[in-house]
Amino acid sequence: LDLPEHQPVFDTFSDVPVISISNSQRRPLPQANFVRTVHHGLPEKMLMPEPVTPSYFAFLGRIAPEKRVDRAIHVAEHCGVPLKIAAKVDRADRDYYAEEIRPLLDRASNVEYIGEISDKEKAAFIAGAIALLVPIDWPEPFGLVMIEAMACGCPVIAYNRGSVPEIIEDGVTGFIVEDEEGAIGAVDRLAHLSRTKVRERFEERFTARRMALD
Repeated sequence: LDLPEHQPVFDTFSDVPVISISNSQRRPLPQANFVRTVHHGLPEKMLMPEPVTPSYFAFLGRIAPEKRVDRAIHVAEHCGVPLKIAAKVDRADRDYYAEEIRPLLDRASNVEYIGEISDKEKAAFIAGAIALLVPIDWPEPFGLVMIEAMACGCPVIAYNRGSVPEIIEDGVTGFIVEDEEGAIGAVDRLAHLSRTKVRERFEERFTARRMALD
């Protein structure tokens, strides 16, 4: 909603009630008639924890400048932990991938680029991760990947942008960090988190039923 072409629409139709998917999403449009924030939810059984031993960091989503997969690569390299990237490259981002990301992948010995995965593959991919890395560089309106991780019991290390402080409970379902140094420091604290508790918080806060009731 921060694209300038949206502004005249909400100026003209300022009486139309609007639901936001996060409080953060409202910031570019103070003139809109926001009546409620309803956070996204997922079907409770769609993604479940799996009995595997977590052994790598995960990055899930799109390879785009605002998603900053390069930061995830740097964190993984510094920590000496393998990184698996399950992400698509949209047509608009192909040059960025070729010029900025592909060289990093070619040099990194501990990074595996899987490509886009299906919903059926997500549970095993996320459950096998020590943490999901969300090193975004833009005001993410929500970020479904964060609650997908929580559904699998996987903690999230996310940059403090956009909706992140509304979704992640620092020290419970993951850690909210300001920069690369903070992300690296958070890795040492992951062992203090309960993956069972992460799943419980998903069930309490981010199911599709809760979304529908709201």
